[in-house]
Parts: sequence; C-alpha cells; structure tokens
Amino acid sequence: MKINILFLLALWGSSVAAQNEVVSQTFRDTRVINGHSVETSPLGEMKFIISHRFGYINQGAYELFGFDQSTIRLGLDYGISDRLTVGIGRSSYQKTLDGFGKYRVLKQKKGGMPISLSAMSTINCNTLKWEVPERNNFFTSRLSYASQLIIAKKFSDSFSWQIMPTLVHLNLVPTSKDKHDIIAIGSATRYQISKTISLTTEYYFVITEQLAQGLRNSLAIGIDIETKGHVFQLHFSNSRGMIEKFFITDTRGRWEKAEISLGFNITRDFRLRGR
Repeated sequence: MKINILFLLALWGSSVAAQNEVVSQTFRDTRVINGHSVETSPLGEMKFIISHRFGYINQGAYELFGFDQSTIRLGLDYGISDRLTVGIGRSSYQKTLDGFGKYRVLKQKKGGMPISLSAMSTINCNTLKWEVPERNNFFTSRLSYASQLIIAKKFSDSFSWQIMPTLVHLNLVPTSKDKHDIIAIGSATRYQISKTISLTTEYYFVITEQLAQGLRNSLAIGIDIETKGHVFQLHFSNSRGMIEKFFITDTRGRWEKAEISLGFNITRDFRLRGR
C-alpha cells in the first residue's frame, strides 16, 4: 500500500514538474533578422552584436553587387535579470544612437502557459548635422520611439513563430501630410534544419496607408549558424536600416526589382556575472 502511494506521488510530482518546464530557445538569439525576437539575455550576460548591410544587389558589377556600399550597427546588450535586457547601439545610417529595454512577461511552459510574451521599448536619436543650422532646431526633433509586444510560440523542436504588434512614433516628419505615429504588425518564423543551422523569415506589414509614396514593407529571409559563443546570421532584405525606425518606416527596396541587400549579424556572448 505504501509503495502504491509513493508511486502515485512520484507520478504526480513528475507531472507537475513537466507542466512547469519552461520551453527554451524559441528563437536562437535575441534578434531574428532586423528586429528583436522574444528572447532576452540571461542574467549577467553581455552580448556584442555587429550588424552589417550592403547596398542593393541590382547595382551590378560596377558596385560589386552592393558590396561597395554598406551601413553598420554596433550594439551592446546586457541581461540585468533573466527576464530584463537593456541595450545600446550606434548605426552609421543617419549616425543614429539607440537604446532599448525588453522584459520577458510570460514564458511558454510544457503543459502550461501556451505562449511566450516580451514587451520592448526603444528610443533613437539622429545625430546628423542640421541641413539648415540657422533654423530654430530642437533636440526633441532628433528623437523617435518604438513600442512593441512580441508574442511567440514554439510549436516543436523545429518550428517557432512570433507576431509583433508595433507602434513607431516620429517626433519630426518630412511634411505635414506624413504620419507621426505608424502602426505595424510583424511576423517572424524559425525552422531548424540541423543542430546548428536554422532558416528564418521576418515581415513587417504597416497597417493602412501610413507610409509615404515610395516606401515599402520590410521583408527579410535569412539563415542562422550557431557555434560555441557565437551566432552568425546571414540574410537578404529590402531594408538597410537595423532599428525599428528604419526598417518599419523607411524601407525603400523592392524585391521584384532586386533592390535587395545582403547583410549579416555576428553575436558574441560574454559572461560577466553568475555561472
């Protein structure tokens, strides 16, 4: 009788443990391609990210299919806790400084919570010299913001999907007809094809006609290669900017005309605290 009771208690305990088991690595890194994934950095981990985008491949051999032109972003992310990550970065495109905070609100659990949820907020500052310095220019005109919810689910060891409702606010817009607030819905997928290689997609759809003529929705397709301490992401995208302000509100490339940029992200992790 005692053995039966102990056996039932063991089964119940293993069932509870299984329900509380957190689903890990919904995406392989904290970035999908241009935008963020649902993942946050672990406590005490410093992440150094080098992001590079070349020119459009349709420019031909004279521009070495875009390799003669490039933009770069250097970023540092840090895990204040397993749920909270903060980061800073600097892009050569419009000499932009950016900072962000991302908090993991929910974690998907086997037999329990069906999704993961992160909330992110960013602030960006354009540091280009004013084209007309003598005007009454304001520092606040240099600023823009983005707020985003990232809702993700890992359906299997091979496939994950997330959606990203996003609001971008621009303090300064080119004309009075342009929108200060732009709402977009992003979608991203990851498909694991081997232990170290996965395919990724990322698309941001701007709701209604909020973009000026000539601007496009951002679409990117990539491949992630994971090694010890590094993640190398190689991709093609019609966006050349690497923060929300740029790839959501300032994408100009058209896939049908091969206005596509080759790009990559290289991530290196450093443990500063904890095990």
